[in-house]
Amino acid sequence: MNFFERKVTELFSLAGVKIGGTEPHDITVRDPRFYRRFLTDGRLGLGESYMDGWWECDRIDEMMYKVYTAEKLIVDHIHTPSTFIKTLASKCLPHGSKWRSQEIGKFHYDIGNELYERMLGPSMVYTCAYWADGARTLEEAQTAKMDRVCRKLQLRPGMTLLDIGCGFGAFAKFAAEKYGANVVGISVSEEQLRYARKLCAGLPVELLYLDYRDLDRKFDRIASIGMFEAVGQRYYRTFLKKVSSCLADDGIFVLHTLGFNTSDYKNPWLTKYIFPGGHIPSLKHVAKAYEGSYVLEHIENFGYSYAQTLRCWYDNFETNWDEIRKFNTEKYDEQFFRTWRYYLLCTIAGFLVRKVQLWQFVFSKSGVQGGFFFHHEEHAMNRIEMAVEEAELVEAPSHI
Repeated sequence: MNFFERKVTELFSLAGVKIGGTEPHDITVRDPRFYRRFLTDGRLGLGESYMDGWWECDRIDEMMYKVYTAEKLIVDHIHTPSTFIKTLASKCLPHGSKWRSQEIGKFHYDIGNELYERMLGPSMVYTCAYWADGARTLEEAQTAKMDRVCRKLQLRPGMTLLDIGCGFGAFAKFAAEKYGANVVGISVSEEQLRYARKLCAGLPVELLYLDYRDLDRKFDRIASIGMFEAVGQRYYRTFLKKVSSCLADDGIFVLHTLGFNTSDYKNPWLTKYIFPGGHIPSLKHVAKAYEGSYVLEHIENFGYSYAQTLRCWYDNFETNWDEIRKFNTEKYDEQFFRTWRYYLLCTIAGFLVRKVQLWQFVFSKSGVQGGFFFHHEEHAMNRIEMAVEEAELVEAPSHI
């Protein structure tokens, strides 16, 4: 056993993971170059060597749960050249610039709707579901999440709603159909917009390929669901000030975002292979960015729901992989499969160990008169039915 193998074996043993062990969370090394690569490149090397088939593990989620739990003893003590290079690159071309915003749209969201249709299921919602209020399926949990956002927005028929980062259009469709809103959705993904326009056909929904910085309209309500992570730390305040300028004086803004417990956490593998230019904020980042522009009316953390959401996506991905691969065997090759398998399972572990959170913030510009009240126990479907009844009294336009 050489130095590199001995050192890596010692580090993983600190997390209760054995190299060559027989437990599902243990690692089987297929290529001895793995040891040097991990010590040289840390998190980046761990992920890249899995992509290349240098190691295997039956339960990556369980293995990473253990590694995350012992991270201070393992990965954080490996200061690598790649860490310095990534830091330098971020200063030269900061995360969240217009160029990087378009890059993440093409790199992650424009890789083929056939993948997302089979991974996300009928709801086609690529954000955390809300597994409460009796939700039994992914679709029910996603409906509960969208209704929760609408209730926090205090959305009413005839209101104008801006959906920043509208994804595949599910929330825009829900808000228009169930709450009678007139919706504008913006995205920097052509593929998502193509799908969303079909989904929302015939509804009072306008969908635009547009960077948030180019917005110049006012709205009664604004929602950003799972887009803030792509804004980039340098542009958090720019984003929130732009939203404020587009929000009516008595409006409400709901911000739904992932969050880290600390302000200095980075994952170079995730940034390089899954979300180029992305940055997950801490509470400190968000607080500094909204200071002076908003009143924080409400905050909720249901990150615990994301592990279950991701598990559904992973199961769908594994079950439908053979079908997905047939659409484009060159694009959806073995390395793509290993990359996305690693991404989904590692992210499940991150939420289970509570390293990553899911926050929903409710902001107003100068305070909701009389106070903001949101009743957790109110059943979602009751609000949907009430909103539908109200919407029937309002003639909704076919376009905005």
